[in-house]
Amino acid sequence: MKFLDQAKVHIRSGDGGAGSVSFRREKFIEFGGPDGGDGGRGGDVWAVAVEGLNTLIDYRYQQHFKAQTGVHGMGRNLAGGKGSDVILKVPAGTQIFEDDNETLIADLTEIGQKILLAKGGNGGFGNAHFKSSTNQAPRRANPGLVGEEKSIWLRLKLIADAGIVGLPNAGKSTFLAAVTAAKPKIADYPFTTLHPGLGVARIDAREFVIADIPGLIEGAHEGVGIGDRFLGHVERTRVLLHLVSAQEEDVAYTYETVRNELEAYGGGLDEKQEVLALSQTDTIDADTRKEKLAALKKASGKTPLVLSAATNEGTETVLRALMEVVQAARKQEEPEVEDPRWQKGEA
Repeated sequence: MKFLDQAKVHIRSGDGGAGSVSFRREKFIEFGGPDGGDGGRGGDVWAVAVEGLNTLIDYRYQQHFKAQTGVHGMGRNLAGGKGSDVILKVPAGTQIFEDDNETLIADLTEIGQKILLAKGGNGGFGNAHFKSSTNQAPRRANPGLVGEEKSIWLRLKLIADAGIVGLPNAGKSTFLAAVTAAKPKIADYPFTTLHPGLGVARIDAREFVIADIPGLIEGAHEGVGIGDRFLGHVERTRVLLHLVSAQEEDVAYTYETVRNELEAYGGGLDEKQEVLALSQTDTIDADTRKEKLAALKKASGKTPLVLSAATNEGTETVLRALMEVVQAARKQEEPEVEDPRWQKGEA
């Protein structure tokens, strides 16, 4: 399945059905009177977050969505039926913006969340509605109201517990493949990863979701490389795993480069808790490893972990460090449960 995280769609709710001009005409009934029914309401346009989706690729092939017009009113006081609704099914984590791509309409973060995007037009009144003591045979009816029409942007931000950041070829996809069942593309050239990837990691009988995004390089916030647009997919994470490759000549400069890009992007990424690891340590000797760990510790102010996804060295340690932060964040988000004894008035 191809990955698409942004799409523009055009939506239109249904027009209301027109009211009917009709009179009751039956044998032996001399003054039947008006019996024109009201028109039905036009269909609405909804967006709903559904399970099993992690891309907006469906909206590359269809961009126009129109709800059904309400059924017109009929004689014998028959009101028209409501037009069928249109439902846009999107992955959890989808944000919906107005046509300017800045004004947020809704942020669907949970499965089952639903938002009304365009309301259908009301149906028009039939001539039976206008009957009065002074106008007993009205020959007028209202047309239905016109539905709403607009363009909207859908923007997906993946929902994960941990996000992996680093320069290209820092071993991010290799780590994701080693600790989850995901199968990202892995090669020895930069920007192998062009789209974000998700995987579920398991450690000590607990699970959490990891997101891998394309690598960052200096100037990514200005559009260098493939830019920093994919950083939006780690905005919702609770912790970042920052991988610095042991093959880098200057690991301190590499660390600062990525940190500067996170700060330039904004969104609070530079304030998130970070687990720092020196990756690909199987490619260097013990003395070089010691030197680079010391340099990285001096630059970051924290003790980096040692990681080699190829040999599984340090993978469990890294997962436990991530899980510790994720677990603490989950506990803070859990609602406090009151003691039921207080509700009963017991001491």
